Amino acid sequence: MWLTLQRAGVRPSDLEDALQEVFVVVHRRLPSYDPSSKITSWLFGISVKVAAQFRRRAHLRREHSVEELPEQQSSNRHSPEQIALDLEARQRLVRVLDTLEPRLRAVFVMFEIDGMSCSEIAAQLDVPVGTVHSRLHTARKAFAAAAQREHLRGEGRTR
Repeated sequence: MWLTLQRAGVRPSDLEDALQEVFVVVHRRLPSYDPSSKITSWLFGISVKVAAQFRRRAHLRREHSVEELPEQQSSNRHSPEQIALDLEARQRLVRVLDTLEPRLRAVFVMFEIDGMSCSEIAAQLDVPVGTVHSRLHTARKAFAAAAQREHLRGEGRTR
């Protein structure tokens, strides 16, 4: 569930709270669980919904806590300019991923970043492989469009 929350876009500083919220929802809804369906799919659905709630609330916060300062996260071999460029690239990636609908984002991250196969994703989500292919195709198109918008927005700032 931790990975699902990460893949669905919950900020690292909110992961513990989101995971706790998932367990609260599971406890509250356990009597309504249908044992004929896979529990992993049921938990995935709850996790994605909780992640969506946390992502909607995230825009209300102005501060972003980090465990380490960006300078401490990078190797001393990199120049300050390279450290700043790397940090900016990570922030752009997060902004682009944040535009994806949680179910699409999860499949996209599982395939493109975590390196899982479509059959592994299908088994984890308890959906047909064709559904994974469809979501991945849709997510890639949405990602490309959002990346293009982010690129154009970045060019507007540098002019």
